[in-house]
Amino acid sequence: MKNILSTIYNFSIQFNTMANNIISTSTTTVIVILFSLLLAGKSQTFSTSLPRSTLQLDKQNLTRLHFFFHDVVGGPNATAIRVATAPITNTSATGFGAVVMMDNLLTVGPEPNSTRVGRAQGMYASADLSNMSFMMVQNYVFDEERFNGSTLSILGRNPIMSPMREFPVVGGTGVFRFARGYAEARTVFINETNGDAIVEYNVYVLHY
Repeated sequence: MKNILSTIYNFSIQFNTMANNIISTSTTTVIVILFSLLLAGKSQTFSTSLPRSTLQLDKQNLTRLHFFFHDVVGGPNATAIRVATAPITNTSATGFGAVVMMDNLLTVGPEPNSTRVGRAQGMYASADLSNMSFMMVQNYVFDEERFNGSTLSILGRNPIMSPMREFPVVGGTGVFRFARGYAEARTVFINETNGDAIVEYNVYVLHY
């Protein structure tokens, strides 16, 4: 009789322990679910309307930048280097498919040793089967005192044989946040032997 009672008692203890564990687990699960719902209800809003004054967008400035772009593609100090070609690049009259990465010097004057104002970093690619025309994707990275650390982003078509070309300014950083405008380019020198070129730029930018 004692053995039966002892077995029943032990079973009762085990059952109560199991029940308590189940209840504890269920309670924890409920708490986790409620906490998740609470967080979801207080999550960050994806979009918020802000007054223009928050970022001091009450007044626009129009700035003209004038500088010279030095495209050095030949020699040991090249700053524009071909990194990719297409199967037809070498037989195409326009070098179609060639992609060039650049880190070109920008200066106040046409001489390479004139005052530096920044770099043109990005790439250009031959994107026209019929005419010499490049797709330009570049950032003007300025280090001139007033604009130090600021950038302008350019994206556009460059028909390099035209006397004057125009590209849109699609954005900027630093002083040029929210920038928009356009850039005019005019080639002032080209080395027919190695392809080095100096291009004059006038850039008109609206910014805050």
